[in-house]
Amino acid sequence: MALKTLKSKIQYRISRSKDNVFVVKDFLDLSDHDQIGRALRQLIKQKFLVKIGQGLYAKARISSLTGKCIPREPLPDLAREVIINKCNASVAYTKAERLYNDNETTQIPSGRVIAVKGRVKRKIYFNGKSINFEKVV
Repeated sequence: MALKTLKSKIQYRISRSKDNVFVVKDFLDLSDHDQIGRALRQLIKQKFLVKIGQGLYAKARISSLTGKCIPREPLPDLAREVIINKCNASVAYTKAERLYNDNETTQIPSGRVIAVKGRVKRKIYFNGKSINFEKVV
């Protein structure tokens, strides 16, 4: 594979990475912010990536049910990866998860709320569904 263009260099780096979520900062050693943004938009058009937030991109696949481009991993898993790897915060159990695990309720947590130790100001969303954060002290 000839790595002549910025888009091909970014695509190669993403395909070799074990991470599922990427930010523009991951590619700043290759070029400047504007060119990286253009290359990432081209990769979204080619259905290699999906956008899950401002400056957040995830590896994509084609859904066998709908034929549309979706993230490879579920949105809550991607959000946890963003919090731990990109935002330098930690994840804990939410109040609903603690109640369910302690057998105090039969209500199963949705997974759309993530408890965070630290400060996270990211909005993570895809296709009208978003992740909410619960602050834990």
